[in-house]
Amino acid sequence: MSVEDVTLQLLLEARETVMSSPLGVLHTPMIPWAQTSLPLPIPCHAHIKLENMQRTGSFKIRGVANQFARRPPGGKFVTMSAGNYGKSFAYASKHYGSQGKVVMPDSAPLSRSTLIQSLGVEVERVPTSCLLGAVKRCVQEDNFSFLHSYDDLDLVAGHASLGLEVLEQLPAPEVVVVCCGGGGLLAGVATALSLSGCRSTRVYGVEPEGACTMYRSFIENKPVGMDARSIASGLAPPSAGALPYELCRRYVEEVVLVTDEEIKAAVSALYGAGLVVEPSGSAAFAAIVNNRIPDVEGRRVAVILSGGNIGREELTSFPG
Repeated sequence: MSVEDVTLQLLLEARETVMSSPLGVLHTPMIPWAQTSLPLPIPCHAHIKLENMQRTGSFKIRGVANQFARRPPGGKFVTMSAGNYGKSFAYASKHYGSQGKVVMPDSAPLSRSTLIQSLGVEVERVPTSCLLGAVKRCVQEDNFSFLHSYDDLDLVAGHASLGLEVLEQLPAPEVVVVCCGGGGLLAGVATALSLSGCRSTRVYGVEPEGACTMYRSFIENKPVGMDARSIASGLAPPSAGALPYELCRRYVEEVVLVTDEEIKAAVSALYGAGLVVEPSGSAAFAAIVNNRIPDVEGRRVAVILSGGNIGREELTSFPG
């Protein structure tokens, strides 16, 4: 699995697989920022990509659709996830008749464990630092096959369908802002844009300050791990993915950081404008409104709202 394996042809084939999947992946809307009541402190031609309206509530179904299409039905799979990947994984497992297990960080909301279990998939909650160890135990002792939630070629290629879709809706964007956890989405979108010929498009990843594995990886010139902690639990994996790191180094302009307080304010602002977006899905928006992205004035900008899986009880803890 290397950067050289990721070609435009591979991504185009993956998009066809994703959009024709029996899992019902949606072509989500993109709306001009000016058609919302959201604040925009920097004058630019910004658009918002509504992946919070995607099937299963997040972009994760894109990568999952490509992963499951390339594996035999009825398999026995384990993964690790804070919620969104696990939800899409459970949805696909039920459809394909596969036995599934999700290892979750114990910091993830209990409501997400309950939802995943309701789809017939077992959940084991462990500290974030123990995620990989728990997965390895399932593989070695219980004969599960590991489906990685962010460091997997099929997954990244599936997520690239989002980048290709952005190009259909906003041709030749000058800036694209994407959240980053393990890096699967950021790598997929950035690679799709560059290989499609948009080499001048600047793609920025956004991470929480307390879960900045890709940011640190850029500094240390290798994928690194950390004891990641953030209100945006979906952006707090134990490490950056190896393949996503290599792709991001090649195709991503920069990774910027936002605080948990800025993420909380972003969730509230989006909700106030009628958009239900979870903390992880709000990171790119937080980066724009807090002026973390350089040189966007007057530019065509696409901002990805990556997920909307947040319960009513969680929303009550946010200001506004």
